[in-house]
Amino acid sequence: MTTNESFTTEEIAEILKVSKLTVYDLIKKGELKAFRVGRQMRIDAADLEAFKKGSREISQNTVERTPTQISVTNPQQDHVFEPFTKHRPIIISGQDTCLDILAKHIEQTSKSYRPLRSYIGSLNGLLAMYKGDADIVSTHLYDGETNSYNIPYVKKLLVSHSYIVIRFITRQAGLYVEAGNPKNIKNWSDLDRSDIKIINREVGSGARVLLDEQLKINKINKNSVNGYQHECTSHYSVAAIITQGKADVGVGIERASHYSKGIDFIPLIKEDYDLVILKTEQNYELIKLLSILLNSQQLKEELQAIGYDVTSTGKIIYEQ
Repeated sequence: MTTNESFTTEEIAEILKVSKLTVYDLIKKGELKAFRVGRQMRIDAADLEAFKKGSREISQNTVERTPTQISVTNPQQDHVFEPFTKHRPIIISGQDTCLDILAKHIEQTSKSYRPLRSYIGSLNGLLAMYKGDADIVSTHLYDGETNSYNIPYVKKLLVSHSYIVIRFITRQAGLYVEAGNPKNIKNWSDLDRSDIKIINREVGSGARVLLDEQLKINKINKNSVNGYQHECTSHYSVAAIITQGKADVGVGIERASHYSKGIDFIPLIKEDYDLVILKTEQNYELIKLLSILLNSQQLKEELQAIGYDVTSTGKIIYEQ
């Protein structure tokens, strides 16, 4: 390891054998120094070695803390983030491209925040928020008992927290099949057929929850579904495996199918894709900023341009 070498957050996570969220948390607390190259964060090899040796001395150049840098709800996070002393890093959790657009608008609009992206599924994002490791979580979790999205899960996972749920976008979810649909797959009940093999999504993803809920509704034992144990981690990976002939069907969203040759999309459900943020004193200004951005015509037009329904974008769905 050379002293002038630097690493991405992904590489640091692999070196330390921890999750990316843990790396972000170390940076956020000021325990691991980082710097920004464009929109990417990097860590010098020397700073990594200093961290590994337990050297956490704050530089003499550290700017005196201001009230906005002090966590009201979690004193353990009361640290100065040295590389961005004028900015608060915020972790936005979720996998959809629309979140990258939101992060761009936050960065362009406010000098108070530096958005960082964490590409994990909805359930894991809510769990990260419960632990204090995420600031804005996107969620698209279908509940079969209530035939609704998100709120039942948020209520269960964010127990004892105050939070707000805001509608971001609405999108079509359904099934990817080979072009021409040679197996004549039409709905969820077809997944129980012996001549059909599925490709599944990872545990904790919204697509996996949707599949599991639909299997329960249709009284299908998941153990009887051919391919249920085979997983991948994105809509694009699902589409690619189907085009390669390794599976016949998988759960996905309409937009991703447009970028995958050899795939047809069967729309089965309209999906609510919402944002969750904790209602804390520290987040007061962030919630105000989100409200402004989500109701701005410019952001809505960008989301609409990539195929998303923005009819309810910016609407407060639930508060606790």
